[in-house]
Amino acid sequence: MSFVDPFTLCIISIVCLSLLGLPIGHAMIASSILYLLISGLDMGTASEQLLNGMFSSYILLAVPLFILAAELMNSGTMTMRLLGFCNAVVGRFPGGLALVNVVQSIIFAGMSGSAIADAAGTGKMMQRMMTKDGKYPPAFAAALTAASAVIGPIIPPSIPMVVYALVSDASIGYLFLAGVVPGIIMGLFQAGYIVFSARRRNFPVEAPVPLRELPKVTLNAFPALLMPVVLLGGIYGGVTTPTEAAAIAALYALLVSAFLYRSVSFRDLYHSLLSSARTTTSIGMLIAGAMVFNYVVTVENIPSILSVWLGGFDLSPVTFLLMVNVILLVLGCLLEGTTILLVIVPVFIPTANMLGIDLVHFGVVCVINIMIGLITPPYGLLLFVMTAISKRPLREIAREIFPFLTAMLIALLLFTLVPDIALWLPRVFGYKG
Repeated sequence: MSFVDPFTLCIISIVCLSLLGLPIGHAMIASSILYLLISGLDMGTASEQLLNGMFSSYILLAVPLFILAAELMNSGTMTMRLLGFCNAVVGRFPGGLALVNVVQSIIFAGMSGSAIADAAGTGKMMQRMMTKDGKYPPAFAAALTAASAVIGPIIPPSIPMVVYALVSDASIGYLFLAGVVPGIIMGLFQAGYIVFSARRRNFPVEAPVPLRELPKVTLNAFPALLMPVVLLGGIYGGVTTPTEAAAIAALYALLVSAFLYRSVSFRDLYHSLLSSARTTTSIGMLIAGAMVFNYVVTVENIPSILSVWLGGFDLSPVTFLLMVNVILLVLGCLLEGTTILLVIVPVFIPTANMLGIDLVHFGVVCVINIMIGLITPPYGLLLFVMTAISKRPLREIAREIFPFLTAMLIALLLFTLVPDIALWLPRVFGYKG
């Protein structure tokens, strides 16, 4: 390949603009326009790809609605009531408050679909609770919060899985189902390490909530606990599409917080809408940039070239999946997850199809890889989020994150080698893959 051909200049432009501080979405749009200009193609193609991709994709509406649902939960007292319920259930065990952190992430995962929303929302509360009176080292609490937040986008609803469905045409409903068992298993792996560490590091046991008070605590949190049932029941009961379910989730969070719990004012609602709009705009620009750049990749026939190149190695499905794991884990240390899903993963999909790999299983493996990238040093995004929240140096949090990272990599290997772990629940609901 010549170092002056349009595609090479496009890639160099994306890298340079990103290094200069331009958001990656803007960098991809600008560089793709440069490619069209140099190649002599119609400049209006960039706008056409952007508009067709953004306005003809009904599925993308689920993203801002899930974000809004999470913001409304954090604005009200739904999150605190959930934490109280989790503490009543597992707080009595060794490392109880750390276990509460994992359990609340599993429950909160059924509402937000975003690891960042989990860490920035309940993560702040858990950091304060765990470090109060010196119960847990701040770096350990921050590392655990980051690791448990990763579970969020694996268990439905999941914004990354919505994005993967966009590029792969895989069923969102079955992708959501396929994430349930792996997400719970990852939570169990984290809980196992916590119990082991609690005895070795003498972590405190929380004062047990009397069993007679458990029904009251459960009833107090019941409307919040009911949200995943409303959300997923609508999808798998055939009543709503995932996008409509996201709208219902946002409405449900608003009604419960404002009218039942009376914990959201008009000012809180305004700030929730504003924060959701900002986050959605950021994600939207990234998706728009990726759609324009994906047109460039298609024009250059990169997926077919890569598919033929990989076919020359006579890869087995397992070898291919392991290779994809390594690539995505490395990229996850350097790139934002949505960028990987929109730009890198589509290049692998033709080869996955050719090798007979189930695209629902492949989607779960890709999403888990990208989520692990969020906590992988040196550039894991969640590590930076928790550094800001905990006020602890990155090196301390990175040191505490490695045992969790090891446990999650073992779980990832298990999901990669045994597709039935992810596909069992979708098949129960009629999936034929």
